[in-house]
Amino acid sequence: MLSASNIQFRTKKRTILDATDLTVHPGEIMAILGPNGAGKTTLFKLLSGDSNASLGVVKYNGRNIAGLTASQLAAVRAVMPQHSTVNFPFTVREVVELGLISNKVKDPEKVLDEVMALAQIDHLQGQHYDQLSGGEKQRVQLSRVLVQIWEMKPFPRYALLDEPTSSLDIAQQHAMLEVLTQLKRRNIGVLVILHDLNLAAQYADKILLLKAGKMCYCGPIKAGLNECLLETVFDHPIQLMHCVGTDQLIVHCSNKSKMYPSTRLVQ
Repeated sequence: MLSASNIQFRTKKRTILDATDLTVHPGEIMAILGPNGAGKTTLFKLLSGDSNASLGVVKYNGRNIAGLTASQLAAVRAVMPQHSTVNFPFTVREVVELGLISNKVKDPEKVLDEVMALAQIDHLQGQHYDQLSGGEKQRVQLSRVLVQIWEMKPFPRYALLDEPTSSLDIAQQHAMLEVLTQLKRRNIGVLVILHDLNLAAQYADKILLLKAGKMCYCGPIKAGLNECLLETVFDHPIQLMHCVGTDQLIVHCSNKSKMYPSTRLVQ
């Protein structure tokens, strides 16, 4: 599992992230949520190994991240940052192939074909990356991340994604998160930063709520979807409603004057 124990990050005597604990098991999706400036990306960088915690420990499958070499870390986790830059005239397939540099696989061509088809970019593979739309680039970067951990292994692996749906339309947002749910069946745990509470409600197994660098909740999605808790975290009126005929919750944000008590979820 991926675990963090009491991790903190301070800079210039200011605490950016304070006393955060989490556990991501293989076969589950954890969504990190919170307002701008909550510390989500800082936490993401600490978990991915891009930054070092001021205090606390991050472990992958029981091993301290501080003791892992770059190649050992690449074997157990793949990272999709919020922004990725490609400075060379690579084709889409060549960008996706970059995910194989740190890991050798038995049949790289098969892995590339499977992942690009899954991300719905196989028809783009011959195009130059810099000619793509923002949403297409995001799906290419997802594929680059997936090929790194796609091959089945006897040990758990993890995918870490920072706002992977930010440039996608509604259909592609759901398509991407459906891809992430498929990783659960490959002994992979997923940690993803999202801004859309409804996407988290639909796809996440657990959520971590951050506000001003402090952890407000970490646990199962059902308990975390609490109106009072969400309103405290986001400083905005939030209404939870059941989708008719299902157990699916819909998160609705509006002015208090426009909220109708008859549709409020009874906790």
